[in-house]
Amino acid sequence: MKHLIPAWLAVVILAVSPASAPAQQEVVPQSRAEISLTFAPLVREAAPAVVNIYASRVVQTRSPFQDDPIFGNFFRDFGQARPRVQNSLGSGVILSEDGIVVSNYHVVGQATDIRVVLNDRREYQARVLLGDEESDLAILRLDGATDMPHLSLRDSDTVEVGELVLAIGNPFGVGQTVSSGIVSGLARSGTATGNARGYFIQTDAPINPGNSGGALVDVKGRLIGVNTSILTRSGGSNGIGFAIPSALVAQFVEQARAGNDRFQRPWAGVNGQPVDADLSESLGLSVPGGVILSQLHAFSPFRAAGFTTGDVVTAVDGQPVNTPPEMLYRMSVRGIGADAQVTRRRGGVEETVAVTMIAPPDQPPRDQRELGRRDVLPGLVVANANPAVVAELGLPLTADGVVVLEPGPYGGRVGLRRGDILRSINGVPIRRPGEVGDVLRRASPRLQVEAERGNRRVFLRFRG
Repeated sequence: MKHLIPAWLAVVILAVSPASAPAQQEVVPQSRAEISLTFAPLVREAAPAVVNIYASRVVQTRSPFQDDPIFGNFFRDFGQARPRVQNSLGSGVILSEDGIVVSNYHVVGQATDIRVVLNDRREYQARVLLGDEESDLAILRLDGATDMPHLSLRDSDTVEVGELVLAIGNPFGVGQTVSSGIVSGLARSGTATGNARGYFIQTDAPINPGNSGGALVDVKGRLIGVNTSILTRSGGSNGIGFAIPSALVAQFVEQARAGNDRFQRPWAGVNGQPVDADLSESLGLSVPGGVILSQLHAFSPFRAAGFTTGDVVTAVDGQPVNTPPEMLYRMSVRGIGADAQVTRRRGGVEETVAVTMIAPPDQPPRDQRELGRRDVLPGLVVANANPAVVAELGLPLTADGVVVLEPGPYGGRVGLRRGDILRSINGVPIRRPGEVGDVLRRASPRLQVEAERGNRRVFLRFRG
């Protein structure tokens, strides 16, 4: 997509003669003010709040045979793990005078050292207050920072397609760079790359590697989004970039200031699917749209508010939702503890119902257990698959039983994985976390573990 140049910036404007439509004439600027129109004042105001971020972390290199149950013993001394420093480069945006900065999780997540360089070359050490890999957002604080230049947040729900925007960041490490474009689309879900999921603003302002975490601002210098990814085949910008909306950034800042070190998103406790043309016809709807609920957990706040399977959720807080990620985004923006006004369609009738936003319940108790050094699988950590655990591991809504939180060094070698649900050991059913250690000790030395992984059963055989 080519960039659209606003008419008030054009040096030459083509005008259509009212007397003869095909006839065109060139109109030149009529005053010095028209000639000097520019984005420069806006950039002077916004650019100081956009920073360069240099992050490093220590990683352990791994042997490709390390967890292999067959070849692991043969290549035990091959490719020993060694610490290696991994560096990343990105951008960030200062949001407050006391040095609160937003960036991407993939820029600063798990970093051991973070250095932030301002536009005027001042440098600060920074630490992560709150990070979330799924949303690809992180909130940092600059150590010892006061009276910082910062951007104000605009409500991203007021942004419209076609608005002029500027992308400010540090592409390829060449230094702070500004590119212009428009808002190309809204409510883009499931289209961004990496671990980020959810809901994005699409822009054609050129974004390249290093722009991650930088600012997408409107013509008044207000932050409307944090640049996070691009769609590309070459590695460079093709004019399809994605930014995380400022409404979600505001919720991250609020939770970080409240002392949270992990982002808490509301739990719906439902499964649903978009209402497409075929489904809308079968439901007797004139226009496709909304999310039809197919499952509700017993603890779901939607069930508590009177929703049932077959209900179609069409809007949250007055904003339309057409996919499950859009619905989750709207709930996340609302925040835990608040009431969201959810519009549903049932039997041809629409009504709005208040639904309380809650965290995934840690009930029944997770009863987390870790096997000791003298057990058959030392370091194995298991727990009950309650809603909180299921949400943490990304398991299906109806998952139940005893789930593996950490396989431990030996469990990983024999094939156990995080998220596996243990069904039996040597034919003995596993119903509670406390039973795992006892059954393993009685069953050794030959063991067969039956586990559920996704939608299939796996059988692991080994000697204890």
